[in-house]
Amino acid sequence: MKKIRFISFLFLVFFSCTKDDVYLGQPIVDNPEIILKIPEGFPELNSYFYGNKPTKFGVELGEKFFNDKRFSIDNSISCSSCHQQSSAFADNEKQAIGVFGRIGLRNTPPIQNLAFMRFYNWDGSKLRLEKQPIVPIITHEEMDSSILEVISKIENDIEYKELLKKVFGDDKMTPERIYKTIAQYEYTLISANSKYDKVKRNETTFTENEAQGYQVFQQKCISCHSGALFTDQSFRNIGFPVNLDSNEGGRARVTGDLNEYMSFRVPSLRNIEYTAPYGSFGQFPTLKSVLDYLSDGVLNSENLDPILKDNNNRIPLSDLEKQQLIDFMNTLSDNEFINK
Repeated sequence: MKKIRFISFLFLVFFSCTKDDVYLGQPIVDNPEIILKIPEGFPELNSYFYGNKPTKFGVELGEKFFNDKRFSIDNSISCSSCHQQSSAFADNEKQAIGVFGRIGLRNTPPIQNLAFMRFYNWDGSKLRLEKQPIVPIITHEEMDSSILEVISKIENDIEYKELLKKVFGDDKMTPERIYKTIAQYEYTLISANSKYDKVKRNETTFTENEAQGYQVFQQKCISCHSGALFTDQSFRNIGFPVNLDSNEGGRARVTGDLNEYMSFRVPSLRNIEYTAPYGSFGQFPTLKSVLDYLSDGVLNSENLDPILKDNNNRIPLSDLEKQQLIDFMNTLSDNEFINK
């Protein structure tokens, strides 16, 4: 009789637990959501963010993937090889350099404030951050691998197995889990503590030159570089020297619309001090050279942005205005972001 009562007691205890309390006889690890501090004035979060909110161990796992050189065919480069924190998660090469020293099509874009972006890549080919990581993995000039090959190399890694259990409840490695956790990590890369931000919070003030540069910026730059991200996230042909690679077409490469030929996503100016060279394929070594080109006159084309076309293909700037603009743009540098 006592034996029957004891078995009944065990039965009651086991089946009164919910599936969240027990996983194959083990307690589920607490994996709390990371609450992002949304800076005041920033745009709405990308709608896909809400289906993949960052979690403590999801971000840790994604960062580990991000830094793993086994994602490349010869185990020589990782995501972080091109997206270096000291350069606002860009690099200082004209064009990305991949395995075996192969030169990529475009300049490496910084990956900051991605949670608030509507498009990814220079041509906006991805609308969802979770769909972006496959691009460098399979691109010949970048990692030249495949997601199945990557998984075969890392699926038995003990650290990965432990983190997968903490995030998903089991240690199965899938492409979707890799993409989701890399995106979770990237969602947390928020930059909003520059001198400009501190001025806006009344914590400091601009120098005279910075203040003058801000005025010039509002007069001559804000049409494209608007809002808290300093980009309106549009695609524009602004007459920069053209990449003659036959694979290049800018936004037209995605849409097939020749009216968007050599149009590229307007870059954010945040942390621009750290991300030289500039342009879709590193056409300009310095900010001064960019401003000189815009002031002297840009390359004409049928679909040149009206802001330039209606102004004799240029944005006239004096030497003093150029220096003031550079001084202002340097206030968008977030030292905490590149050093944390």
